[in-house]
Amino acid sequence: MAENKKIPYKIYLEESEMPTQWYNVRADMKNKPAPLLNPATLEPMKPEELEHVFCKELVQQELDDTTPYFDIPQEIRDFYKMYRPSPLVRAYCLEKALDTPAKIYYKFEGNNTSGSHKLNSAIAQAYYAKKQGLKGVTTETGAGQWGTALSMACSYFDLDCRVYMVKCSYEQKPFRREVMRTYGAQVTPSPSETTAVGRKILEAHPGTTGSLGCAISEAVEDATTHEGYRYVLGSVLSQVLLHQTVIGLETKAALDKYGIKPDMIIGCAGGGSNLGGLISPFVGEKLRGEADYRIIAVEPASCPSLTRGKYAYDFCDTGMVCPLAKMYTLGSGFIPSPNHAGGLRYHGMSSIVSQLYDDKLLEAVSIEQTSVFEAAERFARVEGILPAPESSHAIKVAIDEALKCKETGEEKTIVFGLTGTGYFDMVAYGKYNDGEMSDYIPTDEDLAVGFAGLPKVDK
Repeated sequence: MAENKKIPYKIYLEESEMPTQWYNVRADMKNKPAPLLNPATLEPMKPEELEHVFCKELVQQELDDTTPYFDIPQEIRDFYKMYRPSPLVRAYCLEKALDTPAKIYYKFEGNNTSGSHKLNSAIAQAYYAKKQGLKGVTTETGAGQWGTALSMACSYFDLDCRVYMVKCSYEQKPFRREVMRTYGAQVTPSPSETTAVGRKILEAHPGTTGSLGCAISEAVEDATTHEGYRYVLGSVLSQVLLHQTVIGLETKAALDKYGIKPDMIIGCAGGGSNLGGLISPFVGEKLRGEADYRIIAVEPASCPSLTRGKYAYDFCDTGMVCPLAKMYTLGSGFIPSPNHAGGLRYHGMSSIVSQLYDDKLLEAVSIEQTSVFEAAERFARVEGILPAPESSHAIKVAIDEALKCKETGEEKTIVFGLTGTGYFDMVAYGKYNDGEMSDYIPTDEDLAVGFAGLPKVDK
């Protein structure tokens, strides 16, 4: 019990202990992620080609797989201080409720108005857009956390913000939409009639509830057809994962402060940026041979890109206008069921996370949504935070691992990422509480449709 008294419920870093650099895990990877390819030529994308779509400095970050650290500009660090450092919480109440010898910690990223980790990259991307002298940016959003975060960041830098929100989330989460509008964003349900690619998707899939892949296509078209605009993305890309390493760097600093070494690190995985951001410093130690950890990616059973996908080059979007990325994918044409973890409804996975998974540096599991919400309510009732459905995938596996420790008597140390709050997800919680939630798991035949549309790339 002496250790229990020594570790506080919340470990806070001082502002002076915040990271001053982002960590680029690619620099330590023996097998680098495969390059983005031009869909027309199937040759690696050149910086000038990407600069039509993305901000110039972000393109440099995207393509750099050798520089280990990037300085965080002072303006971004000043903004971070509004809500960072975020706490690393010892889940004493959950441990007691589970009657487990395991020690459970979670890094809580929901303590800002956007309610999630997304602000870490949104403010960085808005900063580089402003620095480049742009009028505004376009983006997509699934559950709405990214769109909310970007609208906040754009209002801070006085940039125009246009958000294409996946239609089923737009309808499920009207209040999330209104937060974006409060911060000055223009929000359009996707697929829409306002873009050529949106009209094409609606023609092919009448009445579709949309997907992140659809919304990406629309946002890219909007940016590339309007002068002074660029497209920004909330996950998947290596630049986004880079910005999110502030999570892992703070987590590691907080653990080191008390001499805590985790046995396992668990994160939810949709596009891969929050998971990648959390695990990067720990993976770096694994790659350099300095330490070993068990790392678990948790994805929804309805959209299982790592556990049932193919490792192949694919389009990042449904409209096939983005570069090709080598990743674990279900096919850009795969439209997942409208489950309630909107932020995890993406057909592919970060090329960095995909490469690490392929190299067996992390493992993956997929979970049905009813068991995810059961874990969410169990957590909320003892830890006092209402978690986002996305984060609750990590909670579910953390609880499962803690209960295994109860059986074996092992005192393992578990760290997971609590990426955000679920206060805008009450429609989903309501369906779970009313017993109206079901589990949809795609059949092999369903997945075969998406795989059939994979581009033929001989690389």
